[in-house]
Amino acid sequence: QVNFVVCQLFALLAAVWFRTYLHSSKTSPFIRHVVATLLGLYLALFCFGWYALHFVIQSGISYYIMIIIGVENMHKYCFVFALGYLTVCQITRVYIFDYGQYSADFSGPMMIITQKITSLAFEIHDGMFRKNEDLTPSQRCLAVRRMPSLLEYLSYNCNFMGILAGPLCSYKDYITFIEGRSYQLQQSEANGKEDTKYEQTDPSPNIAVAQKLLICGLSLLFHMTITKTLPVEYNIDDNFRATASWPVRFFYLYVSLMAARPKYYFAWTLADAINNAAGFGFRGYDKNGVTRWDLISNLRIQQIEFSTSFKMFLDNWNIQTALWLKRVCYERASFSPTIQTFILSAIWHGVYPGYYLTFLTGVLMTLAARAIRNNIRHYFVESPAVKLCYDIVTWMATQAAISYTVVPFVLLSVKPSFTFYSSCYFCLHIASILVLLVFPLKRTQKGSKKHESVQPVWSRKLEEESLLQKNNYSTTNNSFSQKQEITCRYQALKQ
Repeated sequence: QVNFVVCQLFALLAAVWFRTYLHSSKTSPFIRHVVATLLGLYLALFCFGWYALHFVIQSGISYYIMIIIGVENMHKYCFVFALGYLTVCQITRVYIFDYGQYSADFSGPMMIITQKITSLAFEIHDGMFRKNEDLTPSQRCLAVRRMPSLLEYLSYNCNFMGILAGPLCSYKDYITFIEGRSYQLQQSEANGKEDTKYEQTDPSPNIAVAQKLLICGLSLLFHMTITKTLPVEYNIDDNFRATASWPVRFFYLYVSLMAARPKYYFAWTLADAINNAAGFGFRGYDKNGVTRWDLISNLRIQQIEFSTSFKMFLDNWNIQTALWLKRVCYERASFSPTIQTFILSAIWHGVYPGYYLTFLTGVLMTLAARAIRNNIRHYFVESPAVKLCYDIVTWMATQAAISYTVVPFVLLSVKPSFTFYSSCYFCLHIASILVLLVFPLKRTQKGSKKHESVQPVWSRKLEEESLLQKNNYSTTNNSFSQKQEITCRYQALKQ
């Protein structure tokens, strides 16, 4: 963990140097690719030793598969190989070397590289094999229409900005950044009728980086001082379970899981700051001409802590992974996309049984929350006072459900996880099943219309922000003109 933090701080300094002295206006894309790759492999070697060879091996074999298999089926082979290689490495690390050691290890970067390998394989398949009319607008904008070179491929997978903690980015966005074409974007006005183009050669990320480093500092301080005093394991302490009342137990469950989140806030926000410091992550301008540096941001803390639905929490937590799951699984699943997506998420996270317990529980919670929201919510939004009470109740229910669901994710093993659930009498599991038996999953047309018409302004803004984040795609492609790509982005944003 110390190596990880030291390497990320070094990467932050390297990012400033990279943006200052190897700016795209001064240096060729070839040099930028080479330097970014070599720095990334050096950091990996320093942090993980010779285990870093797994990154090169996984990327190299995946590239070879793409070349020899062809665009028709390479996405399937790359998906199976990359996920299989990751799983084998996770099995050997967990069950042979250090079971239960929940710390930074070489399988963490491999998880990000696996996302990049599979994402790019699907994007190339979409761009070079499938017909344009068969693609969704988001797939059309992400589609890659030429095979990347080996250097571009390694640079995308192993660059120093994201090799240790990500986050995932699309291949087109990364290439656009390396080639220096990411600073001229078209941002639509709020009414969608008038377009304004803000042009600036090189918007400064300094303010965004400073803000994110401040969040990192506060998250680290919270983790070092508060998290240690509120261990999640205390939820299964025999004396605590025997003496504490149910309200006390659920309150401690909430605060202990809330205290476990700042380490993720620290790692992901620092990774985002590193990319921004290098000049990557620019998402254009808002309607007032203010720069936005959240193209590859991985979380939105305020929406997480104040989420009033299970979906709202998931949409704002580990955003890039959620997008990856959506693009490679949910949108392409032939049946039960929600179940398939949660299973893939569990496999990708690792081989600890707690992961599978969490994500299988998450399927129940997601379906039950969707059923409740679709069938009940519209009855409580007529009056602002009633709506406020409803929001408070759903916030409390969401936080309790999230905390209940992710306990096995932290405890990792089967026995402590079942000890916790049995101490709660599997209450939320049973409640979710009863909800699914009572309420239909599909809302009625009347309920849907009423819900949409009375949706509060603050909720609409959050959902629009999430939609903008999720449908933000690169604006360049080698086989399209600048104008066509801008139109493509604009259509995706409107959608």
